[in-house]
Amino acid sequence: MENQYIIKGGKPLFGEVTISGAKNAALGILAAAIMTDETVLIDNLPDVRDINVLLQAIEGIGATVDRVDRHAVKINGSTIGDVTIDYDSIRKIRASYYLLGALLGKYNKAQVALPGGCDIGSRPIDQHLKGFRALGATVNIEYGMINTYADELTGNHIFLDVVSVGATINIMLAACMAEGRTVIENAAKEPHIVDVANFLNSMGANIKGAGTDKIRIRGVEKLHASEYSIIPDQIEAGTFMVAAAATKGNVLIKNVIPKHLEAISGKLIEIGARVEEFDDAVRVSADERLHHSQIKTSPYPGFPTDMQPQFATLLALSEGTSTVTESIFENRFKYVDELSRMGAAIKVEGNVAIIEGVEHFTGAAVSAPDLRAGAALVVAALVADGISTVDSIHYIERGYESFESKISALGASMEKIPIDDERAANKFRLKVG
Repeated sequence: MENQYIIKGGKPLFGEVTISGAKNAALGILAAAIMTDETVLIDNLPDVRDINVLLQAIEGIGATVDRVDRHAVKINGSTIGDVTIDYDSIRKIRASYYLLGALLGKYNKAQVALPGGCDIGSRPIDQHLKGFRALGATVNIEYGMINTYADELTGNHIFLDVVSVGATINIMLAACMAEGRTVIENAAKEPHIVDVANFLNSMGANIKGAGTDKIRIRGVEKLHASEYSIIPDQIEAGTFMVAAAATKGNVLIKNVIPKHLEAISGKLIEIGARVEEFDDAVRVSADERLHHSQIKTSPYPGFPTDMQPQFATLLALSEGTSTVTESIFENRFKYVDELSRMGAAIKVEGNVAIIEGVEHFTGAAVSAPDLRAGAALVVAALVADGISTVDSIHYIERGYESFESKISALGASMEKIPIDDERAANKFRLKVG
């Protein structure tokens, strides 16, 4: 049964919210966990669809997966009997391709279906394959499968032609038990790269330089058991920061690493919101209309592409003309048509959105085109006059844990109801008046 969010806008968000573990870090770490034959315990895992699908894929190849509780899992890779990840797992979640690097690194062979994923552009994986070949693997693509194998993997100097988070993680996985030294140049610097490297090191890998553009790996013979806690999710935190500013609220966002949020905090302060930093929390508040700005997405530590739709929504309500330039993914402006139905004035020219700020949005029925755009539409609905519905929320649930209950706890009128359930919708309308 497909669900939707129903939201009555116009209430400022107040209170505190606790951020879950980082989905993108967790995906790399779960794949890495199968690389030892000993049991690994991972906690602060977000309970979201992407994670649950990857755990199913890991079970599917024979690893032992023991869900200790909602946010912790024990994984043992000694029982793996299969190195083939089928199209079904990949179709549901792109990051299953991390199992390619993990299985290749551990068994010197792997077979993974070509990925699908969020509909925001092609995201080619040629850099991943270039890295595997540099380590001595043979890579063939046939019948929709990536087939890779090696007699043994040997360290090498690898220069990435484009900064790619996926390729950086995948090559790191494949190289950590390769013979000799590997250097990855032009590596991605995102916080979740650092987290995956820290996790591998906790299992006995020897990785230095994660978080810089040059990662150095000395191959080790084997990896061992570990217990590890995943970093907080910078994009979930950023989404709540924007929601607090957009609704002119005041929210304490807990369990964050403020350093990871600097690009987002900086922009919020620039347009007139207030951001207060603590050791492991940030407070965001605003009480008047915000100002215009220019944003250009770029790899970390630049402005994150995953925050672009939420910020564009905020700028669409701010005074003056703003521009948002998307330099990472094509197809990242699909939400603009949906926002226009709520009254936003946005014109897209190539990879630039030109935004004329409006005074207010009005409620409408909208549909989430992808994960982050879906979150942006929820932010728009929280600010809009009247009632909105957001459907295709399965995209949103791929990356946000308990989204509607976390937002409702801040005072918003928001519920998850089955699509076409008129009774539930009417009940909600009566309740919110």
